Amino acid sequence: MKAYVLSAWIMGMAAVAAAETRNVQFSLTPDKAHYDRNDRVHGLALSVWGENPQAALALGFVNGSTYESCGVSIGLVMNYADDWSGVQCAPVNYVSGVFAGWQVGVVNVTDIRMDGLQCGVVNYAGRVRGVQFGLVNYARWVERGVQLGLVNINRACESWFTGLPDEAAPATVLLNWSL
Repeated sequence: MKAYVLSAWIMGMAAVAAAETRNVQFSLTPDKAHYDRNDRVHGLALSVWGENPQAALALGFVNGSTYESCGVSIGLVMNYADDWSGVQCAPVNYVSGVFAGWQVGVVNVTDIRMDGLQCGVVNYAGRVRGVQFGLVNYARWVERGVQLGLVNINRACESWFTGLPDEAAPATVLLNWSL
C-alpha cells in the first residue's frame, strides 16, 4: 500500500513540474508574457523583453534568464542571467553568478566565475577559467586561463614576472596568463 501511495505522490509531483514547464514563450515584458516569468521554458523564447528560467533558444531585444539556465541567447540589446551555460550573443552580456560557455559582444561581464570564452571590446570576470579575448580584459583572479588584448589585468597576480612560467603580471599588453 505504501508503494502505491509513494508512486501516486511521485507521479503527482511530476505532473505539477511538467505543468510549469513551457515549450514556447512570447513576451513583451516579463509581466506581459504568454506564461508567468517563473515558468521554466524548454524550447523557444521570443521576446521584446523576456525573463524566465530556461533551457532554450532565446531571441529578443532583451533576454533575461533566471536561476540556473542554459541554451543560446541572442539579444539585439542585452542578455542577462543569474547563472548561464551556453552561448550569449548581444552588445551587452551580463551574468551575476557563474557562466560556462561563450560570451560574445561589445561588453561581457560575469560577476562570480567565467568558465569558457569571452570575446568583446571589454571583458570582465570575477574568476577566469578559460580565455578572455578583447581590447580590455579584467579579472579579479585568473585561476587558470589566458587574457589576449590591448590591456590585460589580473588583480590576483601580485608581482611582475616573478611567477614565470606559471603567471605573468598584474597587468600586461597583448598577453597575460595564469596556470
